[in-house]
Amino acid sequence: MSVDIRVRGYHLDVYQHVNNGRYMEFLEEARWDFMGKTGFTEQLEALGRALVVVNININYRRPALLDDLLRVTVRLSKIGNKSAQFEQVVTRIVDGEEQDVVADAMVTFCVMDPDAEKAVVLAGELRSILEKAMEY
Repeated sequence: MSVDIRVRGYHLDVYQHVNNGRYMEFLEEARWDFMGKTGFTEQLEALGRALVVVNININYRRPALLDDLLRVTVRLSKIGNKSAQFEQVVTRIVDGEEQDVVADAMVTFCVMDPDAEKAVVLAGELRSILEKAMEY
């Protein structure tokens, strides 16, 4: 799944390219879109659980500039015992075609029991929800 984002002036830093911190927002926008379209958010809420990001590793490949159109893709790529990972790629779009990769990231998250304030084991119905989300 993906979401397209147009680079605006407020995304830029003093060097006139997208500030590194803005990529965190772009990546999060795509994850929220993914979770909404797949029903992932509602399914977690129904189980009384919440997703919490615990680690993000971003590789900045090329600068993105004012008015660039960026496509931010997201896919659930790995499910472990207590954590899982989203793989994300930010690509520049030119004339409707994907061009160069601007950035890529691995986002590790866990699913929390908010009452216990602890990560839960990704098993049973919860694991089934995650496995279904991997199909998108």
